[in-house]
Amino acid sequence: LKIRPISSPTLITLPPAQDKPILKMDQKAFTRMKRGRLKPEATLDLHGYTLTQAHPRLVHFIQRSFHANRRLVLVITGKGTKHNLLADEREGYGILRKQAPIWLSSPPCKSKILQVCQAHEKHGGSGALYVYLTRNKTKI
Repeated sequence: LKIRPISSPTLITLPPAQDKPILKMDQKAFTRMKRGRLKPEATLDLHGYTLTQAHPRLVHFIQRSFHANRRLVLVITGKGTKHNLLADEREGYGILRKQAPIWLSSPPCKSKILQVCQAHEKHGGSGALYVYLTRNKTKI
């Protein structure tokens, strides 16, 4: 019994990394939003909240804004501060800033959101997110 070596290993190619985020909204409106020319219709400030406090507030805010037919809302996460971790904290610096986009891309928020991107400096810069909501097509 002869064992033959595999002639060539199978290559797995990954799609090229994208420099730009996938744009789901109108290019012109996206450009105006990124430049801070669109004014957010509502704002949620999560400064000082823990992860367990912030998550339900964010979900409720997105749902309420969607049902109020708002299109652009601002979520302020803050940039985070460097400090010594408490006994029950695993991560410290900017944890809400890292976690908010994950929450927004998960149910129940995901179906109501068209685009999420970093806010312009005048609206908070890297410590805030623009959330562009889909249209609410349900009749009252």
